[in-house]
Order: sequence, then structure tokens, then C-alpha cells
Amino acid sequence: MVARSSEVRPSAVRHSASPGAGERRRRGAGRLAGLGLGGAALLVLLTGCDVGRSVDGFGWPQGGITPEAHRMYDLWIASCIAALAVGVFVWGLIFWCVVRYRKRGNELPVQTRYNLPMEFLYTIAPILIVSVLFYYTAVVQTDVVRTTKNPDVTVEVVAFKWNWQFNYRDGQGTEANTVASVLGTSEVIPVLVLPTDRSIRFEETSRDVIHSFWVPELLFKRDVMPGKIRNVFEVSKLESEGAYVGRCAELCGSYHAFMNFELRVVSPEEYDRFLAAKRDGKSTQEALTAIGQDPYATTTQPFDTRRTKDNFNPDDASASAGS
Repeated sequence: MVARSSEVRPSAVRHSASPGAGERRRRGAGRLAGLGLGGAALLVLLTGCDVGRSVDGFGWPQGGITPEAHRMYDLWIASCIAALAVGVFVWGLIFWCVVRYRKRGNELPVQTRYNLPMEFLYTIAPILIVSVLFYYTAVVQTDVVRTTKNPDVTVEVVAFKWNWQFNYRDGQGTEANTVASVLGTSEVIPVLVLPTDRSIRFEETSRDVIHSFWVPELLFKRDVMPGKIRNVFEVSKLESEGAYVGRCAELCGSYHAFMNFELRVVSPEEYDRFLAAKRDGKSTQEALTAIGQDPYATTTQPFDTRRTKDNFNPDDASASAGS
């Protein structure tokens, strides 16, 4: 009787341990509150500085020179910050659960308990996050791909293996006329001259295979299709003068890596003088010199065709060689 009456019942243990459990719950709530405050402080810190520059744009190209480039860049940075905030919150919850609910004995925990607020959070939060990202992506995309009826400048981009031709047009579509043209060769990199503060329309076509028109500072990379397909896009304006390298971003053949061009952004007055010089019959180099610009590309160099006497069927090779 004495031994039986001296047993400690489980209910008594749970009752006597309830103050400690309450203390643990308070500490857990404190940790969760601290986590929330830390996340909020991190968000304020990130939004109060140039996050893109400090983390190299989260992998996104920096230095955009158009309003469209800035909008795409801002959307990317905001999305990365939101993803980082969600990640920190989720990681914090995981680590908190690891510490808070770690094993403290051999007794199996209650298997029918649930946390309705947490389940609701993990169901609704992803839907809200995806909805917000979809909304802002749709807004930015609609703005970026918008075209107008009367842009200030229209350029026809013609790609061919392995170079570029840029035709300055007096209107839009295939019925427009070319008023001046820039043609690249194996010896001379083509220089596309465009003005600041004017809307520019690009109409792209290819003479052979699929190429891709890409100037990293524009943040546009558009395929150039052969046939009747004309890929069209516009930029509302170019904001910074300077020289920017352009590339083919589609694997198009042997010399794909050397299929470069240069975008030269000048003032509107210099652009008008350049176009007038081209209309008067001057070469691209002469027209560039006339407006005080370097006549040749400065951001890239012509490719070496390697067609010399030492390779690729030398000219003095005998027709009967190898017989």
C-alpha cells in the first residue's frame, strides 16, 4: 500500500510542470517576436540603400540606359528582396521549431494536435505572394513591350551570317523607305548611331538563320527571325550618351561569337547631322568624324577570318594536291 500510494501519477507530473511549460511558451513567443522584428529591420535596411549595387544586381545586368531597363531592373530587385524576406522568415520558423520542439524524453508527443493559424498562413501566403508578383510582372511587361504609332526614329535591323546591317527608315513596316544605311563587314564593325531623348523603334529581320539582337544596357534580347516575321520593340528614350557593345545572343554558326556591333548614343543634334551626312553619300566613318565621334568601334574589334595562305585552302595550292 505504501509503495503504491507513493507513485507519482502522470497527471500530477503534468500539473506540476505546467509553470515550466508556460515559461517555455513565453520564451518561444519572445523568439518569434524577435524574429519578426529582425526581419522587419532587415527589410527596412535593404530598402533604405541601393541593394542592387551592393549585391551586384542579384545577377541582373546593371547600368541600363532606358526607362524600360530601369523598370525591369527594379522589378527584379524587388522580387529578390521579397524572396529573401520570405526565405529568412521560413528558415527562422524551421530553426525555432527544431529548438522549441526538440526531443526531451522517450514519451511520444500528442499526434492529433494541429496549429490552425500556421496552416492558414502556409496556405494563403503563397497565393498572396504569387498574386502580387504576377500583378507587378504583368504591369511592367505590358509597359516594356508597348509600341506607339509614330516613334521618333525607326531602325530596321537586318542580321546575316555573321554581321549586321542597320537601315534608317522613314516609316514603319515593310513599305517604309530606307533613307540611310550602315553595313558591317569582316574588317569594320557596324556602328548603330541613335539619339538620346527620342523614342526608337527596332524592326528586326534575318536573311538566313535565327539571330538575336542584344545590347546589355538596353536589357532587351530579341530574336531576329528569317522570312516574313519581323520582331518589333521600342524604347521610349536613351538616357546616356556613350558607346555600348551589341552582340548576337543566338548560336547562329561558326562565327557567332564574333558577330558584334556597337551602339553609339549621341545628342539629338549630332544624330541629325550624322543622318544628313549619310544622306549626302558619306560613309559611316566619315559621318561619325563629321560629328566629332570616333569613326570606328571602340567597344569591340573585327573578327579574324583566318583566311590566309596557311589555312583554309591556300590560293597557291595545286589542284592536283593529294593525288
